[in-house]
Amino acid sequence: MSTLILFLPPTLPGPSTTYSYTLTANGHIAIRHDSAPAALLPEPTRPGGEVVAVVPARALSWQRVQLPPGLPIGPGHQTPRLRLALEGLLEDRVLDDAAQLHFALQPGAAGDGAVWVAVCDRAWLRENLQALEAAGRRVTRVVPEFAPGPTDSGGPELCALGTPEEPYLVITGQGAELGVTVMPLTPMALTLVRLGALGSGGTPVTDEQQPPLVLRAEPSVAALAERTLGQRVALHTASQRALDAARSDWDLAQFDLASSGSTRALRKAGTTLSALLNAPQWRAARWGAAVLVVAHIVGLNAWAWQERQALADKQASVRGMLTQTFPQVKVVVDAPVQMERELALLRQAAGGVSARDLEPMLAAAGAALPDGRMPTSIEYTPGELRLRGLDMNSDEEAALLARLQTSGYQARPEDGSLLLRTEGNP
Repeated sequence: MSTLILFLPPTLPGPSTTYSYTLTANGHIAIRHDSAPAALLPEPTRPGGEVVAVVPARALSWQRVQLPPGLPIGPGHQTPRLRLALEGLLEDRVLDDAAQLHFALQPGAAGDGAVWVAVCDRAWLRENLQALEAAGRRVTRVVPEFAPGPTDSGGPELCALGTPEEPYLVITGQGAELGVTVMPLTPMALTLVRLGALGSGGTPVTDEQQPPLVLRAEPSVAALAERTLGQRVALHTASQRALDAARSDWDLAQFDLASSGSTRALRKAGTTLSALLNAPQWRAARWGAAVLVVAHIVGLNAWAWQERQALADKQASVRGMLTQTFPQVKVVVDAPVQMERELALLRQAAGGVSARDLEPMLAAAGAALPDGRMPTSIEYTPGELRLRGLDMNSDEEAALLARLQTSGYQARPEDGSLLLRTEGNP
């Protein structure tokens, strides 16, 4: 699925606000990265594409809470009651008025354990989303730049961001709860991470227990990060962060910013289909499906060819029987009809009669008529006999039709007469 991924600015939107964006055709490779005002942002390149807004790490606060037991928290249960419960739990943890903040629960959150809650300024998020919608770029999903949870390396990962004048460090996979921490870029940050002091109660760990530390940095602060932290860092661009964020399961558009259930279902189906069509981990499955489809097409074509050959053989056999039995037939158009006609000619030449002739039809009608019933007139054409003037009740008529059916004739009342035809005669 084609996706436009854009970073929300740290301030309220205005006429001169620009958005850093990444455009991708498959969710894994960026085809364009730039900045532009909302009205000049590109559109997804394919029908059904989505617009994903990324909330910067410094705009979010992460809180770990234990919800009251029995409180439903699924996507269909984001009610004012749940909102009030979160306000009560977080009132003493946040600096701003809880009523002015936006809350979003972690994906798959359950009410029987601690859950992560993303917190940001509600007015800031809503106005940015409204500005994008007014510019024709309706956001279908809102994701965090960094989210709690296990990292690819299995240990804490550090990413240096910002500018040389205002650098900062984002630590993911930190502590026992695998949280997200934002702090200034200082030598002390690396020391605290190595000691396991952040998010784990300050309990130190040995070098053997500590997995290798992953350090990344934006190009603008890479050199500063290497000098400050004292080791080499890997470059990690904003475009790469945007792609990583868009692939997460998070959607911060909850409560009053939530999409409808059908929209969520369509978006999830589109994301799943995009992953199946483009994600590297599904490459083997895609090849297998393609091989299976090709094998079925080849098999169906082979089966159809065999059926056509069998039908052609049967038709050739019927034509051969006709020409061998009646050598005078030179051109075969409809073998069964031509064979029936030739047989009729032979019977006529030999003086024989068939079921279509007058005598057998009269004999069958006379044997089937009730006693005392005689027609007043008879009309005959080859294969068809019409008897007029028969006065029969419904029971007699039903018995007559049944007896004629047994004799191999079709019969039906028609315009006050009885019409007889041979079986198979239209």
